[in-house]
Amino acid sequence: MNAHDTDKPRVALLGLGDMGTALARAWLAAGYPLTVWNRTPSRAEPLAREGADVAATAAGAVASARLVVACLLDDDSVGAVLADADLADRDLFNLTTGTPDQARARAEWARGRGARFVSGGVMAVPPMIGAPGSGGYVFYSGSEEAFAEHETALSAVAGTVFVGEDAGLADLYDVALLSAMSGMFAGVAHAFALVRDEDVPLKGFASLLADWLGAMTLGVHTTAEQLESGDYTTGVVSNLAMRVRGNRTLLRTAEERGVSTELLAPYAELMERRLAGGHGDEDDTGVVDLLAASRR
Repeated sequence: MNAHDTDKPRVALLGLGDMGTALARAWLAAGYPLTVWNRTPSRAEPLAREGADVAATAAGAVASARLVVACLLDDDSVGAVLADADLADRDLFNLTTGTPDQARARAEWARGRGARFVSGGVMAVPPMIGAPGSGGYVFYSGSEEAFAEHETALSAVAGTVFVGEDAGLADLYDVALLSAMSGMFAGVAHAFALVRDEDVPLKGFASLLADWLGAMTLGVHTTAEQLESGDYTTGVVSNLAMRVRGNRTLLRTAEERGVSTELLAPYAELMERRLAGGHGDEDDTGVVDLLAASRR
């Protein structure tokens, strides 16, 4: 089907990096008419052969559609690329990675130029875009009316999760989940550093590691319940005093094996501080209080 022979709304997409290109191909595959723009025009040539219309300028792309999606390098790029665009009566969906405060400021900026604004946090890598069952989705926050109007088009490329009218929430959810992932991968790196030079089959160890991490993630529900109740002793399986003693063995083992403790030590030090405050019968949820203390 030719994308021009459809009653589906046109999408204007700014930015054709790996994620932008994946989004473009997913919308084309779903039959949406698509206008694309990229700072380096050659990135758009394959998409033009696949049915996309290529705009010479970002302003021209914006003029072609009510639904405007930005997937650019950073927040500064969004401002620069759209500086000359007429955003009046447009719905700007910003899938550019940024911070919550940047999203809130960009929402005000967009509203001042007559646009409805929605920020998005993409919880997927490019191969997951447009792939049903991949598990990829996007957090959205900002104008609920704009989200509702375009949800069908957005769902054509990935799952959608609307998290609120505060434009910063999508970025907050995104960064919070990515931060947890980063911490998990830090632990994975340390684990492999411990066993790599020993008589341990790494692929078999990887299977054990994946199963163990999956089982341990159930603890996040206990953490949430404790934070909501304020009682960090509810549902404790291994209390903080036990955990701190265990950490000392983890650190000593790393030192014996000649493996740096720099990934484990900061968290162990936070747990030691919480224990020193007389919270040995708690879970390690109190570390959240230590991390967030500067906000209070």
